[in-house]
Amino acid sequence: MAACRALRYLGAMKFCSACGSPDIALRVPAGDTLPRYVCPACGQIHYQNPKVVVGCLPEWEDRVLLCRRAIEPRHGLWTLPAGFLENGETIAAGAARETLEEANARVEVGPLYTVISLPRINQIYVMFRGRLLDLDFSPGAESLEVRLFHEDEIPWETLAFRTITRTLRSFFLDRRLGAYPTRVSALERRPQAKPDLSGAG
Repeated sequence: MAACRALRYLGAMKFCSACGSPDIALRVPAGDTLPRYVCPACGQIHYQNPKVVVGCLPEWEDRVLLCRRAIEPRHGLWTLPAGFLENGETIAAGAARETLEEANARVEVGPLYTVISLPRINQIYVMFRGRLLDLDFSPGAESLEVRLFHEDEIPWETLAFRTITRTLRSFFLDRRLGAYPTRVSALERRPQAKPDLSGAG
């Protein structure tokens, strides 16, 4: 069963990135339990692992900072500053870098807040709470607009990603409760709605 699940999430591979051979086989290597792409020419085993997205929920008094995306996917929709973790980078440093790149905002990265797995697209979102150090922010290259929002101003209908909606809803709930636990969850594929055939003739 685990092998079947693993096959669903493997990206297609046409050439060995180590030797360039087009002779790539999909098999379970010795000592492993899951199928991997293996190059018979050079013996390289190609492991495919989830991408880590890191970001920050920047706070200023009772407002949070959001960015309106200037890039696809979800061009024109609102999000928290976040992006893919770089090699050689800690998750906290990545969150600070993404906030600076997308919002030209400097933050003191605070506690880890949400960890959200998206197994369908092989991503893990890691979001920190953060304190804005000043109000000198502006749109970065990947943002059309950057602004602070009170809770009742959040553009819920035009948020870019379910991970961002979940993080913000958790934050405002926790703020009312006066405690911010680290929240670990997963977002699975939304079930397809069954068509309403009651009016079909």
